[in-house]
Amino acid sequence: MMTISSSQTNNTVAAGKVWLVGAGPGDAELLTLKAYRTLQSVDVWLVDDLVSDDILALAPTHVRIVPVGKRGGCVSTAQGFILRLMARYAQSGLQVARVKGGDPFIFGRGGEELAWLRDRGIAVEAVGGMTAGLAAASALGLPLTHREVARGVAFVTVHTADGTTHDWQTLARSGLTLVCYMGMARKEQLQWEMLQGGFAADLPVAVVERVTCRNERSLVTTVGAMAADISAAGLGSPALLIIGKAVAHRVSMQRGSAQPGCTVSGVAEAVEILAV
Repeated sequence: MMTISSSQTNNTVAAGKVWLVGAGPGDAELLTLKAYRTLQSVDVWLVDDLVSDDILALAPTHVRIVPVGKRGGCVSTAQGFILRLMARYAQSGLQVARVKGGDPFIFGRGGEELAWLRDRGIAVEAVGGMTAGLAAASALGLPLTHREVARGVAFVTVHTADGTTHDWQTLARSGLTLVCYMGMARKEQLQWEMLQGGFAADLPVAVVERVTCRNERSLVTTVGAMAADISAAGLGSPALLIIGKAVAHRVSMQRGSAQPGCTVSGVAEAVEILAV
């Protein structure tokens, strides 16, 4: 009679897992507690190009950090390679964090990656983060919605996979505040399309570069002047454009010395306090 020794089962590789972690817009104090705890517990970080130095400084010494940056107009890591790398690490029994700026499911390919991993039987979980569009509102002191002038907000990307554009006429009639991602490289084309679509030339626009990071910069302009004003100010990617009447209700913010950017010890201390 054949017997199977227990040593065969001991050689089985423990199941790994992938975490799609939203690292927020840059300020480490805006990282969620769940994201922080996840990042402390995993073996590998696969890090987006938009993840700030303040977030990277939180990495424990045992973690392997692998840059897998993707930036428009720059040399980027192929998405297919990133998918295979996540799978390889997880199938080796490691806990893997795919660390993304903002939120994984707002222009972060989180949905694609989640489906790809699950289709291959790889355990995966998502941890949400604060998207830059929300952080910009607080950082600049402007509302995205306002009872009198803006009854909703729409997050849109100016850079589309198939090169198509939005129905700007419908968006202009909607009265929604628009938060435009990935629009800096096409700012002249964006301005032209919006004016052709019926947006008023004097409609307020807020532009913010590297929101909540130590080198954050911003300006307030109008649809008719935004391309020229952005160029004159030297603003570049990564940046957001917030467009709508609500921008006119901006209130200048007086920030404390801890913002933007925070100390690593401050985040760790907060976690320890809440864990008690």
